[in-house]
Amino acid sequence: MATKTKSEYTCAECGWGSAKWVGQCGECQAWNSLVEGGTSNSRGLGVARSLKPAVIVGSSAAKPITEISTENVTAWSTGVGEFDRVLGGGLVPGAVILLSGEPGVGKSTLLLEVASNAANKGLRVLYVSGEESVGQIRLRAERTGALTPNLYLASETDLASVLGQIEEVGPQLLIVDSVQTIAHAELDGAAGMPSQIREVASNLIRVAKEKDLPIILVGHVTKDGNIAGPRALEHLVDVVCHFEGDRQTALRFVRSQKNRFGPTDEVGCFEMTGEGINEVPDPSGLFLSRPETPVSGTCVTVTVEGKRALIAEVQALVVKSSSPNPRRVTNGVDSSRVAMLLAVLERRAGLRVGEMDVYVSTVGGVKLTEPAADLAIALAIASAVSDKPIAHNLAAFGEISLAGEVRKVSNGKLRENEAARLGFVRTVDSGVVSVKAALALALNW
Repeated sequence: MATKTKSEYTCAECGWGSAKWVGQCGECQAWNSLVEGGTSNSRGLGVARSLKPAVIVGSSAAKPITEISTENVTAWSTGVGEFDRVLGGGLVPGAVILLSGEPGVGKSTLLLEVASNAANKGLRVLYVSGEESVGQIRLRAERTGALTPNLYLASETDLASVLGQIEEVGPQLLIVDSVQTIAHAELDGAAGMPSQIREVASNLIRVAKEKDLPIILVGHVTKDGNIAGPRALEHLVDVVCHFEGDRQTALRFVRSQKNRFGPTDEVGCFEMTGEGINEVPDPSGLFLSRPETPVSGTCVTVTVEGKRALIAEVQALVVKSSSPNPRRVTNGVDSSRVAMLLAVLERRAGLRVGEMDVYVSTVGGVKLTEPAADLAIALAIASAVSDKPIAHNLAAFGEISLAGEVRKVSNGKLRENEAARLGFVRTVDSGVVSVKAALALALNW
């Protein structure tokens, strides 16, 4: 029979235990993932113990899928449209959502807004915080206008106390901020250890399924930006969302990385203010910088996030280099992609940039990751080199190949409609066959 042993080291990724530190996990093969503390089952020892099958009776018996009702699992709105967009329509009863993000990005502020909206609808909401006292949460709620009698606050770090609060309040929405601060008293190790996080999450997920109670868990992140704790945490929950944003700007994004109830390519846009967090349903204007007189080195593109088309502006600056190794500095775009486009422009379009320092950036802190931005980046660089401004009413999108071809990108009609809605009557896209022809069209080469 397998025995339980005290493990001095536990893998932060999968929870595998070892009596001594080793460089590589023996279970998931991750390197340098073992941390001190925790308890786990020994693997590969003893003989498997036989288990008698349970007697299935009543409502727990398996049913044909056609006989199962979905009336009690309809999603309901959180009152925050951008958050609903990412969740796939709202909160599903019994769903467990994990929201992660950098410290101070606005996770607690967003969830307090969600809790207030649900409470204002007459729902009983329990907000459990292991990081703040109830008085501190009350002060923040006063500042953001989230005071409502149906919102219950509790400051707990013990799992049994959290479960007791659930039984006492009987909430219809539970928010736990954060899962790394809650500990199981009967389990070895401090709060935040892999074994603790896995046990706390498992108990809360069990409660969510038994009571059809939607639960939102806040998760810490590591210095690499990954969710802290065992990777099993992300497998256990139904939805994984990441809250991101630049500390230098007020713009925030919520992206779905896993969603059992909706798409994983949607993005919600928010703006942090002194009164809390506000939705930005039409963020295109935040990514544009439109002076009255056209300036060389700028080009507008249309990027697609999920089902949403966003207008973004790319800016380029090209100057004569004073060093033998010209600089290539990027912000908001992939540096390797820019290096490839510079090579294509020099080889296929005859644009001499080998002895130039090239700086490429986006406006408003937006990140352009899809290849559809290639054409706008190339046009902005060519405009900066030739010192010829691109017309204000022109937008460009298209992927550029190493052969200098402009390839077709997805959602072309959606991009055109969004550009036309904001007054861009001319577009340069896959209708042109080469990057050289695109330069001639946009810059009259």
